[in-house]
Amino acid sequence: MNDAQTWTVIGVISTLLFSMLGVVSTLFVRILRTEIGGLRGEMVAEITGLRAETTARFDAVNSRFDSVDSKFDVVHSRIDAMSARIDGLDRDVQALVKRTFGLDRK
Repeated sequence: MNDAQTWTVIGVISTLLFSMLGVVSTLFVRILRTEIGGLRGEMVAEITGLRAETTARFDAVNSRFDSVDSKFDVVHSRIDAMSARIDGLDRDVQALVKRTFGLDRK
């Protein structure tokens, strides 16, 4: 082999080496982007599922609190009714005391 053939072989090998390096790096980047995209899709799906489950549980807790609030409304109405009855009883007792001890005659 003479000098011209040697330099030609060196040029061809270096060209092949750099072109293979470019192809491999391009393929690696594409594969990496695909894998990251797949991971992103899985993460979004998991987060969406978690969000739905959390919302469902909070809705269930909220409905339980609503039922407890309705029970408190019943208790408040009963307390208000008892208060009205006690006020009436207090008025009657005061009238009896005034009549019994003669406080209403002046």
